[in-house]
Amino acid sequence: MPGFPAGKLAGVVCPHLTSDLRCALFGSPERPRVCRDLKPQPEMCGGSASEAMATLARWEILTAPGR
Repeated sequence: MPGFPAGKLAGVVCPHLTSDLRCALFGSPERPRVCRDLKPQPEMCGGSASEAMATLARWEILTAPGR
């Protein structure tokens, strides 16, 4: 990932998000593999964008190195 050779750090906003929180690299070969391979499920997305963002934030905390 440009700017993050070892991947994005937990708690750091993805540098490829647009102002409306969409992926600027969606469909592009430059999109990181972890993003391309992600298959969102209803449990991840919840009922709203805020629920989805809360789930992602929780997962970042739970999977942070040294936890």
